[in-house]
Amino acid sequence: MSDPATIGRLYGRRAGHKLRAGQAALVEDLLPKVSVPEGPLDARALFGDAKDSGRPLELEIGFGGGEHLAAQAAMRPGHGFIGCEPFLNGVVGALGHIRDGGLSNLRLHMGDALDLLRRLPDASLARVYLLHPDPWPKARHAKRRFMNAGPIDLVAAKLKPGGEFRFGTDHPVYVAHAMMVMGRRRDFAWQANEACDFLERPAHWPETRYELKARRLGHEVWYFRYLRTAASA
Repeated sequence: MSDPATIGRLYGRRAGHKLRAGQAALVEDLLPKVSVPEGPLDARALFGDAKDSGRPLELEIGFGGGEHLAAQAAMRPGHGFIGCEPFLNGVVGALGHIRDGGLSNLRLHMGDALDLLRRLPDASLARVYLLHPDPWPKARHAKRRFMNAGPIDLVAAKLKPGGEFRFGTDHPVYVAHAMMVMGRRRDFAWQANEACDFLERPAHWPETRYELKARRLGHEVWYFRYLRTAASA
């Protein structure tokens, strides 16, 4: 297993276009209320009082504009959702979904998902999502892909036995790399029996803006579901 402390930063830029006044107001007023707190994390620390201590937790790594994260949170109001995104404009998009949907079960971390994963207890997550991550397609950048042994070791440690890891991409280089990485592991069981299981979007997998863009460009999209097993990596 890789040492989690040695895993480097996996993202690039943090900001894009200048925020409009309404967007800046969301960052100033709403973000502090829904930001992940400092220190060790569990459901109670994230969502409040004692009744939240048993709330199932789900995490999306790099949520983009937040549409998938918000849709999942709306579908399961009894679950707690955490979204990690270092890109400010993506965080603003998620804040808009939280406001418009009245979502009280969603917390945001504007930063690196690896930092947040390290603060969660082992076996604390019911589901983890990694959808259309930066593929870092050049061979010399392959070590920056999230789908590598170190980050996936962290995901495995934080998922409950039987918890689910969902991965989606439209990038053929990344999908080949990811299948190689996951194919080496004994602690995840790929939930696919035939081609349609990874070529058709499963039920309760809301479409992201990146997936929609990929399809408009004529790209094939792949959907992977893995369950955390009791075996070690």
